Amino acid sequence: MARPAPLSGFPELLPGERIVEEHITATVRRVFSLHGYAGIETRAVEPLDRLVAKGETSKEVYLLRRLHADETDTTDDRTLGLHFDLTVPLARYVVENAGRLQFPFKRFQIQKAWRGERPQEGRYREFLQADIDVVGADELPFHYEVEAVLVAAHALNALTGDGLPAVRIGVNNRKVSQGFYEGVGVTDVEGTLRTIDKLDKIGDDGVRAVLTDQIGLTRSQAEAALELARISGTGAEVEARVRNLGVSHPLLEEGLGQLRALVDAAGAEVPGVVTADLRIARGLDYYTGTVYETVLVGHEDLGSICSGGRYDSLATDGRRTYPGVGLSIGVSRLTSRVLSAGLMHATRSVPAAVLVAVTDEDERARSNADAAGLRARGIPAEVAPSAAKFGKQIRYADRRGIPFVWFPAGTRRERAEVKDIRSGEQVAADAAAWTPPADDLWPRVLPGPAPA
Repeated sequence: MARPAPLSGFPELLPGERIVEEHITATVRRVFSLHGYAGIETRAVEPLDRLVAKGETSKEVYLLRRLHADETDTTDDRTLGLHFDLTVPLARYVVENAGRLQFPFKRFQIQKAWRGERPQEGRYREFLQADIDVVGADELPFHYEVEAVLVAAHALNALTGDGLPAVRIGVNNRKVSQGFYEGVGVTDVEGTLRTIDKLDKIGDDGVRAVLTDQIGLTRSQAEAALELARISGTGAEVEARVRNLGVSHPLLEEGLGQLRALVDAAGAEVPGVVTADLRIARGLDYYTGTVYETVLVGHEDLGSICSGGRYDSLATDGRRTYPGVGLSIGVSRLTSRVLSAGLMHATRSVPAAVLVAVTDEDERARSNADAAGLRARGIPAEVAPSAAKFGKQIRYADRRGIPFVWFPAGTRRERAEVKDIRSGEQVAADAAAWTPPADDLWPRVLPGPAPA
């Protein structure tokens, strides 16, 4: 059989790498839970018409259909797509279960999503996200926009002790941008927002050309939009610089007040993490208030690792509207940089802390019994694959990173013994009582690259 070629954009991690990813998800899950968010999981597919209606994503949606579907088939098989984020599925989930949920509904969701875009480092076609959202019924107080960014900051800060660099979260408020654009006479606000969102990709000249040639802005309107996008800093600094532009609009005033309140509150709880940055727009049409983007300090080239915002009309059943706010941590993107830059590593790539040696194949049952005794007390153990010479079994454990080798009692020894193959220390032991040091019980994730 020919060696299969890797499929671009669909990452598969090695066991040690997977331990690092699981550590990241376990850490953020714990922080989300500490803040009262309940875990859910939604289906992988959504109606195609709903997926393609949410901003510039229609060209990225994967269609789901049966291989031999009849062209005249009108079942859902022809109208389903894999979800490209976890917010659109959440909106549907909330509407369908509104009568059984308590509002405000606070949920976290750690799940795969799919986008048909060009793969590159940190950007995949299949990827893992970790989301939090708060959804209200008919209304949602602004303070949840503050809470969302603080929870995300705490989740990411919890990983800094394990080797993750500091994060910087930039925030804007769509009301600031929309109010400013309307104040200078822009009619296509959504088109202007989507274009400003491309500043990092196409630069000032590219944005200026799109705004004037395609969106229909005048030269002065385009320059004003770019000038607004250049503003960043503390809440007070941003408010003063925006006012100096001389534009007045009620929505602009409301947005500036909320933006300053959020940045000031974040500065008090997580100093130095959250700043106002008016170039942040977020390309999806459903955002209506605060929007967020997060970068790793020193790794800004990776792009945003955590983003989201406020949305007011994404979830509705025609009678009630369920506004929400949330953020999504790109676990796959974050993990890719953590691994490629050697920011974290697993102490071993297998769960087993102990390899139970096999003296002779006729005595394998004894080895299995000792392993079962260890496992019964929560000690991960595996049994050697063959009754090779003990030196070979020890080398097998060493290659796998297993720190201890267990030698059962039998014809060669009266009592079982356990050997720490790192130090060479070997002592008598009892499978019903012996326990490895806490640091060796399970694989751990430590800062820095793995030892050579």
